[in-house]
Amino acid sequence: MNQDPRLQRIVAAQPYPLLFATISGAHLYGFPSPDSDFDLRGAHVLPLEKVLGLSAAEETVEDSRIIEGLEMDIVSHDVRKFFALLLKKNGYVLEQLYSPLIVRTTPAHEALKRVAAGCITRHHSHHYFGFAESQWKLFLKENPRRVKPLLYVYRVLLTGIFLMRSGRVEADLRVLNAEFRLPFLDELIARKQEAEQIPLPDADLDFHEKEYFRLRTVLQEAHDATALREAGFA
Repeated sequence: MNQDPRLQRIVAAQPYPLLFATISGAHLYGFPSPDSDFDLRGAHVLPLEKVLGLSAAEETVEDSRIIEGLEMDIVSHDVRKFFALLLKKNGYVLEQLYSPLIVRTTPAHEALKRVAAGCITRHHSHHYFGFAESQWKLFLKENPRRVKPLLYVYRVLLTGIFLMRSGRVEADLRVLNAEFRLPFLDELIARKQEAEQIPLPDADLDFHEKEYFRLRTVLQEAHDATALREAGFA
């Protein structure tokens, strides 16, 4: 991704110092459309008075609006909360931490990556099972059905399988499919890249349902066979 200089200014304007800021969402997953927003994710450090004071600390900072002409969805967690999420086997924060689409980095960012490597366990598969199920249900109930939730189903399942097999975080569906070689994904990605809300009226529901359950089985098998540890750092 050719980084827009406005992203640097937006990061610099955040209320607390950021240990890192990366791009997540469709840009990270390899299928942004022209109307996709920028999902900026990061970890910040609260000032001492916020941590020790009587008022509630801003553990999570969220901001969704158009900034300098860019549609932004910004979420940043205080480093203490970020660590807590890492220990809860949260795949989201792993993907944000290891995203190659880096807007801001620091030595602490690299340290966080090293710590996070020790937090990856076989039980991260549960995150991917749950997210895939929610996106599959969303895809089924929509009328007309859209490409986006269907791509999320495949992206999530392949990321989970890849993580169980390799111990590495890979969220880009194009990179994942270079290994898994599902022949229909390139067309779905091309459709999604045309527009964020593009419908999929000709979806072969029976085919995708079989693929969904097949890949869930593959994820379960990868979970059962993984060399990843049972528990991360306590």
